[in-house]
Amino acid sequence: MNYTNPEEQHVLRVDLTTGELRLEVIDVEDVRRFLGGRGIAAALLARAIDPPVDPLSAAAPLIFSMGTLTGTNAPMSGRSNVTFVSPATGLYCKANVGGHFGLYCRMNGIDFIVVHGASETPVTLSIGPLGAEIRDATSIWGDRVRATTRSLEKASDRPVSVACIGPAGEHGVLYASIMSSFYNATARGGGGAVMGSKRLKAIAVERPSGIIRVADSDGFQRIQREMREDLYADSMADSYYTYGTAASVDVMNETKTLPSYNFQRGSIDTIEQLTSQYWNETGLLKRRVGCASCIYSCHRFIRIDEGPYAGACSGGPEYETVSSLGSGPGVSDIGAVQRANELCNDLGLDTISAGGTIQWAMETFERGLLSPEQADGIDLQFGSEQAITELPRRIAYRQGIGDLLADGTRRAAKRIGGESWKWAVQARGLEQSRVETRGAMGYALAFAMNPRGPDHLHTECLAEFGMTPEMIGLIEKITGDAKYARPDITEKRPEIVRYHEDIYAVSDALGLCAFITTAAYGGTPQRCAELFEAFTGLSTSAQEIMLAGRRIITLERLINLRLGWTENAGDYAPWRLMNERQEDLSFANPILDVERMTGMVREYYGLHEWEEKTGVPTAAVVQRLELEEFAHAS
Repeated sequence: MNYTNPEEQHVLRVDLTTGELRLEVIDVEDVRRFLGGRGIAAALLARAIDPPVDPLSAAAPLIFSMGTLTGTNAPMSGRSNVTFVSPATGLYCKANVGGHFGLYCRMNGIDFIVVHGASETPVTLSIGPLGAEIRDATSIWGDRVRATTRSLEKASDRPVSVACIGPAGEHGVLYASIMSSFYNATARGGGGAVMGSKRLKAIAVERPSGIIRVADSDGFQRIQREMREDLYADSMADSYYTYGTAASVDVMNETKTLPSYNFQRGSIDTIEQLTSQYWNETGLLKRRVGCASCIYSCHRFIRIDEGPYAGACSGGPEYETVSSLGSGPGVSDIGAVQRANELCNDLGLDTISAGGTIQWAMETFERGLLSPEQADGIDLQFGSEQAITELPRRIAYRQGIGDLLADGTRRAAKRIGGESWKWAVQARGLEQSRVETRGAMGYALAFAMNPRGPDHLHTECLAEFGMTPEMIGLIEKITGDAKYARPDITEKRPEIVRYHEDIYAVSDALGLCAFITTAAYGGTPQRCAELFEAFTGLSTSAQEIMLAGRRIITLERLINLRLGWTENAGDYAPWRLMNERQEDLSFANPILDVERMTGMVREYYGLHEWEEKTGVPTAAVVQRLELEEFAHAS
């Protein structure tokens, strides 16, 4: 499709109950206020829900959103989002994914897919140049991700990009993922379970030959070339390409900041095989993989060639998976970790929550609250390769102990009882991603304020570590002094978090990989504003685009309040991380406690013009951000 009006964005509404499909045009005012992608998807969700909302009911919508720049040659512009009410938390959730799914949708003239209702029988949604169609999927219901994807690719005359669920989504695992390709995962929060509850097995999008028109083509090309050059020159560029996201595993292990043994320790004794350096040197790395428009190719693809796990292959493992399924459970054999990673991807499981839940089970077993009989005879001691390679199957199919673990650590701890909730490293029902927040105060605050739960893919504030000149420079720009480029202090953390969450929201709305705005720094607010204006023809500035990011953050807060969020009850870290020291941390001042967290949270509220004690956005800021429509319903 050729866009005749670049500022227009289009939503395909799909009612699986009635079978109705219709295409609508997004109000240009929403494009101006929310930029696209994640921002407009949040507005669509807010307008569609009528609390109380059962996330797994037909009434709960599932929204796929492509970034405004997705499908262009802007560097790293291949991202898309899925937005829904999370079955794990009962709150707002957006999950981001790369690959080529968003590119194919944009090339078909689709910016958003809003799925309503639920089908009585399994179906797929097929999208192509000739339109969209709901098709029977009975024959592939029950298939794993790889088999599902291959079946849909074989059934099409054109190249297709497939977003699908595996058995975990079909069985309602509360951290089931939606997989776009064999290993690009829309993982966090349980979107796969929402998709499964609708009996929607997959969305298959054909690749057409259309182009996407740009309002100012010459200006757009100039800006994206300048951004590309800056990104190549960034201090982190070579590391991302050479070693990927697991580049610093060995350093983190040395500094005792690699979450291990369910966040009880910061290192494991044998780390070598879990490092990207080892994969490169031993030939386990078979290729580097990039998403659409990527210039870094940070994804790995490794295959185990010999030993008991010979043949195990998948994308990654990424850093989060290395820690969740490796150091976290105390496993150092890369073969076992890659087999577990492969299983999670093929079954459609979030590796972070799967690994976190397995670690909780290990500690619960070692503390005597889970018996060998309850463990189905599986060795649940830390270091057990059997646990990480066998439990994903049982979780995905809810078999035996897998049924307990399929609901995540918060619910599992309630069922088991005792003090098992203390080592359930979660907040709001989402297992924490693998950052040692007892030694990184900016991350601790960012995780506490993340509306979906404690993880990094909402506010990545890597710059607080000051590892490169660009990171130090950014912290100085945000705070006025480079001395704040250290992670173990609370001073200026609210300002650092607010900048990063705003620019991250902009990234998600535009379809940009957050690496270029929050981990490498060529994606400045100015460049993002220039690209948006050149593409859409809508006038904006760096200040206005960051204000749009802040508008998205406040809208997400309003949605959670509407969904039953009790003021600031959830704005804290997991209990273990605020109440138990990690003795081998090497930072000088690594204590995270309720007092420190409360102080940072209150200051953060003030920066946002939210009520100091409750975190509820004030009427004044709601009006200034043009969010009255959503505040009235909260």
